[in-house]
Amino acid sequence: MSGLGRLEAPRRRSIRVRLLLLALLPLGIVLPVLLAVLTIWGGDYLDRLLIAKVRADLAVAHGYYERVAEGVGRSVEGLAGSARLARVLEHAASERDGAAAELLASARVGMKLDFLYFLDVDRNSAAIAAWPVLAVAGAGQALTGTDMMSAEQLRLLDPRLAEQARTAILATANAAPDARAIEDRGLVIHAAAPVRDAAGRLRGVLAGGVLLNKNLEFIDRLNEIVYPDGALLLGSQGTATLFLGDVRVATNVRLFEGGRAIGTRVSAAVHQAVLDEGRTWLDRAFVVSDWYVSGYQPLVDSHGRRVGMLYVGFLEGPFAAAKRGALGLVVGLFAVAMVLAGVFAFFWARRVFRPIERMHLTMNAIEQDDADARVGAVTSRDELGDLAAQFDRLLDRLQAQAASLKRWGEALDGEVAKRTAELEQAVADLKAAQSQLVMNEKLAAIGQLTAGVAHEINNPVAVIQGNLDVLRDILGPVAKPVEPEVRLIQEQVHRIRLIVAKLLQFARPQDYVGYLEPVAPAALIQDSLVLVGHLLKRGTIAVEQHLDSVRNVLCNRNELQQVLINLIVNAIQAMPDGGVLTLVAEDWDESDMPVGLRLVVADTGPGLTPAERERLFKPFYTARKPDGTGLGLWVSQSLVERYGGRITVDSETGKGSRFNVWLRFEPLPA
Repeated sequence: MSGLGRLEAPRRRSIRVRLLLLALLPLGIVLPVLLAVLTIWGGDYLDRLLIAKVRADLAVAHGYYERVAEGVGRSVEGLAGSARLARVLEHAASERDGAAAELLASARVGMKLDFLYFLDVDRNSAAIAAWPVLAVAGAGQALTGTDMMSAEQLRLLDPRLAEQARTAILATANAAPDARAIEDRGLVIHAAAPVRDAAGRLRGVLAGGVLLNKNLEFIDRLNEIVYPDGALLLGSQGTATLFLGDVRVATNVRLFEGGRAIGTRVSAAVHQAVLDEGRTWLDRAFVVSDWYVSGYQPLVDSHGRRVGMLYVGFLEGPFAAAKRGALGLVVGLFAVAMVLAGVFAFFWARRVFRPIERMHLTMNAIEQDDADARVGAVTSRDELGDLAAQFDRLLDRLQAQAASLKRWGEALDGEVAKRTAELEQAVADLKAAQSQLVMNEKLAAIGQLTAGVAHEINNPVAVIQGNLDVLRDILGPVAKPVEPEVRLIQEQVHRIRLIVAKLLQFARPQDYVGYLEPVAPAALIQDSLVLVGHLLKRGTIAVEQHLDSVRNVLCNRNELQQVLINLIVNAIQAMPDGGVLTLVAEDWDESDMPVGLRLVVADTGPGLTPAERERLFKPFYTARKPDGTGLGLWVSQSLVERYGGRITVDSETGKGSRFNVWLRFEPLPA
């Protein structure tokens, strides 16, 4: 046996290893391929998004540059056609130059131009022809353009402009070789417009413009428009630059020391693509000290030459870091997936050699009286799987035989229980019949006793009533002092008669049945309110009526009125301090079929306790009414039940009571 164990152990391990390799090898190939595809595609997609972003930014920057140029052109053209300049030109030659200089100096400041001058067509024809912008204006058309001026030309316009344009060229990594140490040329936006006199004759050309070298206000405003606060995510920073040739002459790119990178140069690759070949650069580029997603556009002067570049861009580092972070997250997720897959494969491999263990556990469970224990479905389709299935079938046959015997026993128990239940039901029916017989005997005895008692009571009551009448006739006025006592005796005699009448009505209801007639609920309620009006006047009781039914019921009007008055009086007595008496008449329908009429008498009194509701319709129970007989509700219920109806009550302590009288259209047969 130990030798067999030594043979099986390596076999088990080899199966486990093979299963693990079978499960993990596809994952080990597929997941890295997916990771590589995702990395390449995701990186390329992010790069294209960044290029699209910088393309849009460059378009915005170019639009702002053109708006500035248009603004310079409008300012110069407006002044050229103004009446002020025309009046100055009409002065004598000795006065004209001074007045014109004063006007142009004032206008230059107002229009925020760096230079503004007037050229007479007769005296400066050569200067006008030197620049295409001036030449077009000399031909009668206004024109605006970008041009590069030499240091001497700037000095002739204004020595301060030549000084502003002078920039030291700084050594820059990756830039093309250049032996120059100073950049003294100027990049200007200038415009020219024809000036005519009152007769419309061309007198000269008005020219003005802005020097872009070190124009920090222009470049900072351009950067604010292209990259406002919050325009870039992940902490990236946007920059803008104007180049004269390949030298930065206006920029907000910073050096390591914190100053602006004016005087640094563009890389040789960008120089080749933009200045030499005239292409727009939309790609990453090394700018001074870091990599930026960059857009470079060539600036063309009025001669058609590429003299500079317009640049916008933003730091690539934050986006590269985000891409690396996303890649790391994806790699981590793939690693977790691999680990989970390995764990899953490990546990899945165990299913191959679990059948024997499960059969062993099943046998132990059977020995512990767990008849439902089974090996269950196994994934193995080899000899072990067949053995496990055969073992389960054997256990199923054994359990089926045991279950058959158990069913026979349960069937026998069920038959015994059925016969026992039938016997118990028969006993219960017998007890109910006995209770009904006893009740009938009691009611018969009560009827006989009530009839006898009523007859015996009526005789002395009649004698008392007669003698009381004789006593009043004989005494006459002499009986005045005892009139309250006599009236009290009279009332008590009447009360005795009323009690006797109600007892007889309950004991022999057939003797009190009157003729039947259709009774309308509205008229019945109004007549009842008239009869109890003296009680309503005693307290502050409001009456609400909701007469929503026009159905008539066939019954004895006097009996039904007696029931209703009895309920109304009880409701009034339940509200000694005042309240609301509600009377309702509504249809009684069941299963969408008309059955009869429902009368409701509700009060806002103290309500009834559950114990009071249980005894409410029993004879001689008065429910906290010391002057009551306790027969009103008892007789009322008897009258209503005689017609096949019923009286129900809904009441809660502190929320009043609601009595419901259910009456059918016609009395049920006796």
